[in-house]
This record gives sequence, C-alpha cells and structure tokens, in this order.
Amino acid sequence: MRFSMQAKPCCVPVAGRKPKPQFPVIIEPSRSAQDFPVVEIPGGSTLVGTANPLIQEDAEGPLQRKRLRPYLIGQTSVTNAQFATFVEETGFVTEAETFGWSFVFWAQVSGEAGLTQGARDVEWWRRVDGATWREVNGPGTFETAWHPEHPVIHVSWNDAQAYAKWAGGRLPTEAEWEHAARGGLQDARYPWGDRDPDDQSFFPCNIWQGRFPQINSGGDGYLTTAPAKSYEPNGYGLYNMVGNVWEWTAEPFRIRSQRKAARARQAQMRGFRLAKGGSFLCHASYCWRYRIAARTGNSPDSTTTHTGFRVVWDVEARMKH
Repeated sequence: MRFSMQAKPCCVPVAGRKPKPQFPVIIEPSRSAQDFPVVEIPGGSTLVGTANPLIQEDAEGPLQRKRLRPYLIGQTSVTNAQFATFVEETGFVTEAETFGWSFVFWAQVSGEAGLTQGARDVEWWRRVDGATWREVNGPGTFETAWHPEHPVIHVSWNDAQAYAKWAGGRLPTEAEWEHAARGGLQDARYPWGDRDPDDQSFFPCNIWQGRFPQINSGGDGYLTTAPAKSYEPNGYGLYNMVGNVWEWTAEPFRIRSQRKAARARQAQMRGFRLAKGGSFLCHASYCWRYRIAARTGNSPDSTTTHTGFRVVWDVEARMKH
C-alpha cells in the first residue's frame, strides 16, 4: 500500500542571516585529520531514492540506479573533538560565532539565555544569542552540554565545507551518502533494514519517543545528541547514518517535480543545501525523515543544535594527502 505524508514544516529552522561573513582564514589540507577513522565504501551500481516515497513534496523518489567509484567516508559524523582540532590549527570562526546567535530547541535552552525569539512556523526553535558549537545550549553551557565524542553542531554548510577542505576531503553527494547508509542492503528503508523504530522497545537510532514537540521519553537513551559512535553500526561499519544529527551534503536541495506545490516549494528553497539522515528530534508522527531516502534542505548559513556533517574522500586523493 502506498503511503504519503504531508510535508509539514520540518524541524529545520532557516536562519536567513545577512550579510554573510567573510572568513579571513585560508584553509589548507592538514595531516592532522589523517588519524580520524574512515571506512572504504565499494563502488559499482547503487540505488538512490525510493519507489515508495512517504513525503512526496520532498522528492524522495523515484528509485534510481547510479554508478559510483569507490570512496572513503568518516566512520562517524565529525565530532566536537575533531572540530576542535581543526579550529585550534586554523583559527577558524564559525558562522554562528560570527553572527552571534544560533537556533536551540526549546527544551534545551539554557535558563541563563533570557528571552528568546521563536523561528517562523516552528516556534520550538529559539534564537539564542551566544549559542555556538562550544556553548551548545547558550552561554555558560560548555561544562554541562559539550561532549568531545558527540557530533559537532551549530555548524553551517559553509563551515562544513571549510572543515572538509582542511581534512583533504569534501562533503558527500546524495548518492554517496545513501550508498554508504544502505550498508550493502540495497533497497532498505533504514541502515539496519525495514523494521520501523517505535516508542516502546525497538531503539536502533537516536530519534524522538513520545509526542513531539512537548514530550520526549528518551526511551533510546538520549534527549539530545548521542555520542557519534553509538548504537549498532550498519553493514559497512558506519555509525548513526540516520537519527542523531542531520548531515550536510555537497548538493543543492532540488525537487524534481512538475507539480504546482512542488514548484512553489522549490522556489521558496532556492539556494538551499541538501541534508540527509534526520535527527534526535524526528518522529514518525511529525517528521519521518530518519529514513535513507528522506531529505530536507536549509540555507547554507543556517545553524542548529541538530545539524552536523561527515566527510568523504576520493581514494586516490586520501592516499596522496
């Protein structure tokens, strides 16, 4: 039976901050990133998309075959510790730091933040002055909320691009991301197969349990981010390809459809970048986007507490680096 969800406003708020900052730091590839664990993904024929899209307006379908060359990908999303190495070596300043604010989910906003402003259509996202990749829930939260082994958050697409260049790699294409997430399972809904997570007993990833956005039981063990290397890895040995944090990709967010509603949505998202994987805030009742074929987009300057990234490398380039 074919099932389709309405594309509700996703749990991804748009920053739309202007003017964009200028980064004076020149980023050069570094050997410091060579110690970070990577996995080689076999090339060949792979599937992208799905024949049974759940959110039509997101252009999850059709199911297509593509050919890829072998490549390397981070075993996990980039962690706080890894990003700290990058910042220490380059002096890089993120966009959230430059603009002076970022989005924090309402339940995690620090009591010291004072009055905050909600994002349009998604009021549970609050603009918090001083929220950064270090002060993840607002000023004064480093000691309690920042963990070196957790994914780095409050990073924009532009920040992710800079880190990837420093690491000698790049952000993945959508096909590369999906191929890695499938872990050899081909046309599977999730990295572990087709069984849906639930709120009671099956917790294969870090998502929401309960009634979004008010009640989260934390049945999977976490109310916010989990360590980047947690839960069972997929068939390629990759962790948290769905849930935990959204992951930026290299591509623009495009909707390949001639439907009027799809064209209108594409016009609203012009210039947005594609993100994959869903996050700890996703739930089937509202944002069933923690599936491999699911997708969303956001402006390249947007930063939140649930968006990170992982890096890929061309095999030959990594060997030379």
